[in-house]
Amino acid sequence: MRDDEFMRIALETAWHGVKQGEAPFGACLVKEGRVVVRVHNVARRSWDITAHAEVQAIREACRTLKTLDLSGTELYATCEPCPMCFSSCVWAKLPRIVYGARIEDAERLGIRQIPIGSSRMQQLSRWSGELVGDVLRAEGVELLKAWPRKG
Repeated sequence: MRDDEFMRIALETAWHGVKQGEAPFGACLVKEGRVVVRVHNVARRSWDITAHAEVQAIREACRTLKTLDLSGTELYATCEPCPMCFSSCVWAKLPRIVYGARIEDAERLGIRQIPIGSSRMQQLSRWSGELVGDVLRAEGVELLKAWPRKG
């Protein structure tokens, strides 16, 4: 599968979460061309503010693969990872992060963010992985626009 196909899976998963009242973010984690996990934010359902899609994907992938080292996997996120999620990717040793909408898109649409882009976090952390942005960005922005703000 190509990047856009995996991103569509993340987008579909995020839409499912939005229908359940969750924030409009989804992710899927892939290993050797196979989806290991597909998740969406579950912060509201779990009463856990750290339950962002990327963190949930890492948690579930570590359990599924029985490892804390996710080298050899790829993360597809519907929006550019926030600093917490990006740090989790670095600590999990993810070699590749692919995202759709930009963190500035979410912020512009009223979704509170810490406005530090992934490329800047990559520099600061000295993470040597591959960062690919703007994959199906327009669809990611539409997802962000469609979310009814609940605080």
